[in-house]
Amino acid sequence: MNNFEEWLKEGFFARHETFCPRYGWLKKGFDGVFEDPKIFDQEDAIERLGVGKNMVKAIRFWCMAFHVIEPAEGSSAKLSGPMKVTGFGKALFADDGWDPFLEDPASLWLLHWQLFMPPISAIAWSLAINLGLMTPYTLKNLTQILIDRKDRLLGSNRYSSSSIAKDASCFIRMYSPHSRQISSEIECPFTHLGLLVSNDEKQAHRFNVNDKPSLPDLILLAACLDYARKMQSSLRTLSFNRIMYDFNSPGVVFKLSETEVGQRLERAVINFKGIDFVESFGNRQLAFKEDPDLLYRKALSHYYEGKGRLER
Repeated sequence: MNNFEEWLKEGFFARHETFCPRYGWLKKGFDGVFEDPKIFDQEDAIERLGVGKNMVKAIRFWCMAFHVIEPAEGSSAKLSGPMKVTGFGKALFADDGWDPFLEDPASLWLLHWQLFMPPISAIAWSLAINLGLMTPYTLKNLTQILIDRKDRLLGSNRYSSSSIAKDASCFIRMYSPHSRQISSEIECPFTHLGLLVSNDEKQAHRFNVNDKPSLPDLILLAACLDYARKMQSSLRTLSFNRIMYDFNSPGVVFKLSETEVGQRLERAVINFKGIDFVESFGNRQLAFKEDPDLLYRKALSHYYEGKGRLER
């Protein structure tokens, strides 16, 4: 798991106040912090953000989890105190940014990816996405599995079983198709990603490992580059095996088959300078001619056609 165990220990369970992220919340949180770094701790935050008290807390959590905002320099607490917008947040959510109102499904996939890269705020999301469950599971099943994995990987008694159950419920509601949603959860844009398939009669769910038509090849490539720059920044190659099967890797996070990922990467690198998808001694890998950090930013800027620039 490389450093993921340490990164997971820095995250949280059940800090979303049972709310899935809703349309407009991330833009609302970004704009609020951009104007006032202390907005979430202000007495009038409810009025200024136009939501309930618990929703204010949920917006801060989700903006943190998606790397839209982060603690301001000198702030020791992660979920309190002054915040600042991130370079990624500016690139996506500024008024002249790439897609401030999330009109492009690619932006939802890009945000989904952010949940699994450090710093990790939503621990349960990483534990759940790596389960590899091919058979249907119920909310009760998922809750117990998350508890077991939390105890084994983190050895932490900070959180109760009820907190884990809240995360399991939120995870399922966030990605389940509309047919199973109550009206408030229809407002969650991530239901459109098609990551979960539901069995209404048995109230069971499983991961959808079929192709994801709304996921652009360049966003997948950007995720691979992001993984490379954070997991092995000193190397200039990333093996296909790591892309597919490592903890929180693109293949795992997007739930794609080897065939699908291979075909997508072959297409993505054709007209993208600085990257080759090659085979060496029977093993496929991405080979970088430039720093993967630079290539990651280029891939996103290239996809969004120069609408914004990802800042450091």
